[in-house]
Amino acid sequence: MAEDHARRRQYSVQVAGDLERNLKEQERLSGEIEALQKQLVGLRHDHTILVNLQQALGAPAAPSAKPVTEVPASRKKPAAASDAARKAAPVKKQAGKKATAAAVPQPVQPTLVDLVRKHLADQVEPRSAAEVTAALGQRHPERTIKPTVVRTTLEGLVAKAQALRTKQGSSVFYTAPQAAGPAAGDQASTQSA
Repeated sequence: MAEDHARRRQYSVQVAGDLERNLKEQERLSGEIEALQKQLVGLRHDHTILVNLQQALGAPAAPSAKPVTEVPASRKKPAAASDAARKAAPVKKQAGKKATAAAVPQPVQPTLVDLVRKHLADQVEPRSAAEVTAALGQRHPERTIKPTVVRTTLEGLVAKAQALRTKQGSSVFYTAPQAAGPAAGDQASTQSA
C-alpha cells in the first residue's frame, strides 16, 4: 500500500511538472502568435498605404500576390489565434483610415514606368535591365528600385510598344522606340528570328 501511495505521488509530481511546462509553452506560443499578428497588421497597413499611393499616382496596379486575409489558427489552441485576430481587426480598420489620410499629402513622384521610359529615351545605346536599375538607383536613392521590378516594367513597356527589346547572345537590352534609328529594324528582325 505504501508503495502504491509513493508511485501515485511520483506520478502526481511528474504530471504537475508536465502541466507547468505545457502552460509555459502555451504562453510562449501565444506571445509569438500575438507578435506575428501585430507584424501582420503592420504589413497590411503598409500595403494599404502603398496601394493608395499607387492609385494616387495613377500607376497601373503591379502584379502582386494576393495579401493574406487570415492567419491559420493553431490546431491545439484555436481560441488564442482567434483572440489575436479579433484584437488585430479593429487596428486594421483604423490603419485603413489613417492610410487614406496619409496618402493625400504625399508629394507626387513620377512612377517607375515614367522613370524607366525617360531613362531609355535619354540613352543613345541599348541598356540592360541591370544597367537601368543601377542608373535609377543612383538618380533616386530615396526609392527602393529592384531589378526584377525594373525588368517587369521594361517588359511591360515592350508589350505596349513603348520600348524595344534586343538580344545579344543570352543578354537582353532595351531602347526607347524613338532612340532606335535605322538599326531598330535590324534589331527587331533579329529578335523575331
